[in-house]
Amino acid sequence: MKKILIVEDEPSIAELQKDYLELSGFDVDLIDSGKKGLDQALHETYDLLILDVMLPEINGFEICKRVREEKDIPILMVSAKKEDIDKIRGLGLGADDYISKPFSPSELVARVKAHLTRYERLSAKSTQTNKQIQIRGIQIDQASRRVYVNKHEVVMTMKEFDLLLFFARNPNQVFSRDHLFERIWGFDSMGDPVTVTVHIRKLREKIEQDPSNPQYIETVWGAGYRFTV
Repeated sequence: MKKILIVEDEPSIAELQKDYLELSGFDVDLIDSGKKGLDQALHETYDLLILDVMLPEINGFEICKRVREEKDIPILMVSAKKEDIDKIRGLGLGADDYISKPFSPSELVARVKAHLTRYERLSAKSTQTNKQIQIRGIQIDQASRRVYVNKHEVVMTMKEFDLLLFFARNPNQVFSRDHLFERIWGFDSMGDPVTVTVHIRKLREKIEQDPSNPQYIETVWGAGYRFTV
């Protein structure tokens, strides 16, 4: 049974989420404060986190950032705010998806199932290959899902790794943002293609010597992105 942690300080919303997820066959824990939620997320084993943005003591963004530094599991952010800056900030910290209040519990369950399925599929693929990809100063170890830039390991989230691996397997081709979103996140994720832009920026910060003048991931204006080898 998949185990989910919900960090939400509004009891009615938290209980509704919990009820629907449990009816769908998930084991769910509820925490109502950011500090307790962070401690629980770091010291217990969960398959997915659902984090409210506005929390007492420590907000959801900080929890997302801290958890992502140590664990690679799906993280869904929940907020009453709909401004793009919140969405971009959450995704930039490593969140996999963002859902705005009010939302239907069935939509939340659908997103949870989609992300869990995708993580399982990608994890299974990583165990089926031990090939390494070497492109100039970048080395990608598919079996261990590790990336080295100029022989120094660079820590990446699952989506960052998947995006880089897709580029490395399809060099010198131009892919639109929508196409990348479909291939890496999938239509079933019900997310937002803006996450592609965010992850491209994060990748450049990690693999490019000068992110403002990228030598690997190039922007093809009006068309998309190209990974140059």
